[in-house]
Amino acid sequence: MCGIVGFTGTQQAAPVLLTGLKRLEYRGYDSAGIAVQHEGKILTEKCSGYLENLNRITDNGKNVPGFCGIGHTRWATHGAPTVTNAHPHVSNDGHFAVVHNGIIENYALLRAELMEKGFVFHSETDTEVVVHLLDLYYTGSLKQAVMKTVARLEGSYALGVVCDEHPGELIAVKSASPLILGVGAGENFFASDVTALIGHTRTVIYLEDGEFASLTPEKITVYDCGGRELQKPLSRVMWNTEAAEKGGYEHFMLKEIMEQPRALKATIEPRVKNGEIVLEGFQLSDEELQGINQIVITACGSAYHAGYVGRYIMEELCRIPVRAELASELRYSNPIINEHTLVIVISQSGETADTIAALKECKARGARTLAIVNVVGSTVAKLADSVLYTWAGPEIAVATTKGYTTQIAILDLLAVYMGHRLGRVEEGRYAALVEGICALPERCQRAIDLNTQAAALAEAFHDKPSLFYIGRNLDYAVCMEASLKLKEISYIHSEAYAAGELKHGTIALIDEEQLVVALACHRPLFEKLISNVKEVKARGAQVLAVAQESERRIFAEADQVLLVPECDALLLPIPEIIPLQLFAYYVAKFNGCDIDKPKNLAKSVTVE
Repeated sequence: MCGIVGFTGTQQAAPVLLTGLKRLEYRGYDSAGIAVQHEGKILTEKCSGYLENLNRITDNGKNVPGFCGIGHTRWATHGAPTVTNAHPHVSNDGHFAVVHNGIIENYALLRAELMEKGFVFHSETDTEVVVHLLDLYYTGSLKQAVMKTVARLEGSYALGVVCDEHPGELIAVKSASPLILGVGAGENFFASDVTALIGHTRTVIYLEDGEFASLTPEKITVYDCGGRELQKPLSRVMWNTEAAEKGGYEHFMLKEIMEQPRALKATIEPRVKNGEIVLEGFQLSDEELQGINQIVITACGSAYHAGYVGRYIMEELCRIPVRAELASELRYSNPIINEHTLVIVISQSGETADTIAALKECKARGARTLAIVNVVGSTVAKLADSVLYTWAGPEIAVATTKGYTTQIAILDLLAVYMGHRLGRVEEGRYAALVEGICALPERCQRAIDLNTQAAALAEAFHDKPSLFYIGRNLDYAVCMEASLKLKEISYIHSEAYAAGELKHGTIALIDEEQLVVALACHRPLFEKLISNVKEVKARGAQVLAVAQESERRIFAEADQVLLVPECDALLLPIPEIIPLQLFAYYVAKFNGCDIDKPKNLAKSVTVE
């Protein structure tokens, strides 16, 4: 949500800023802008809509000269997505420009105070109070003005600041929103995500909450909230620019669907050695593990759906009560969590605001915490007691695919590992499950190869106004993600239902216009699911079924079929989701949707 970039160096800043913002488009936005220092002034250009508009009015940055600047893509919260509300915001006297990701919770009080002092507000945003506070507190020291301003702010924020009296200097501030510093040769950067930096440098500094930095072309100086200089370690980003490019695919989402076999191999292979699961990031001793009497999995969106799959698998193998909770609900629910609870927190970005808040709440109650995240050095990864990285590589499309499947892969590994350590998975079953997990990359490639008809099925059904997904047990868990995939990129209404609940009201909505996607992969409940298929067909619905490829009985019941390769029942959700991801992708394509940047959505939701 929102993208921030900053650059200072010896080349023209505007083209660098625009390129960086382009790489951050996946985060979601509805307006954009840049501000660049030039000959003692700050030049600003802003637009509503996409970056193409900003590129056009600046001639790809050529019309905004200067060597130091900041840029922003805005996802509207306070105020409509207009040019006036777009960032950067500039002080009344033109001395300061600011970009901001996050929410200033006390902005209304600050705004009233500043208006009494004579400051004029032009936008509806919470961010504009920041630039006026800087102006209020500035007496020649940019560092002191920033410290005094930040001391007044409540909420979450990543800030980028330029001042016309400090040529070549950027200020970057972090508090509960992502911000990373990029270290170059004769040039330095900051950004919301390393994706914006790797075209220039792969050496980065991770800021902690409450820290801020001064960047010039020659050096980066990091301070704590009291202004004391800190020595920060350098980190190396291990993936390169090609990983963030489309690689010949029409959309990032399709590329990332096709990357899932490789991503799963990167997640699984380093963690299985000589037939044994090795989880080096999992810190619980045997005694501590034996003391766990409940597991709570919490996350938002697709990560929550991955956790819902994990709930079934962990309960089956560990024989410990497991519940999956939406982080946005858990954080406010006064949960029954204590030192005997293992809380597993899942987030692709590691910066999801509700997930961070839920993690902090659970830690405060004494829970053991484990993070499953993709982004190294993210807030969730730093806060948790233990962390297991998915190593999926950059995921650019807003709709997650490989992020979701690699999260489930980690949960599979964790469930088998813990069940074995607890003595609840016997040796033969353990060996078979480890072998099955190692085969998941190949099983996913098979799932792609089996479903070349996904595009044709999408063309046949793309104009349906509403869909229902039904399934039982693990199939129901997969339904939740399949339904979300369809609605978030195609804007078609869809709902996921536990198939046994159809007769408790939902069946009233079934008629001859309805498409029902029936997941029939969970063999222990196959016959019961077929009964549900017969129920909806008796009311005129068309049925698109998903079943294991050897399950030929499904062809006698369904109108159309998507196939999944044979797999251990507990491991099926990973290959099972792939044809449904493809179906959602092609439906959105036939409907002419902006697949990688669906409306109203952001990749990383860093505010409530």
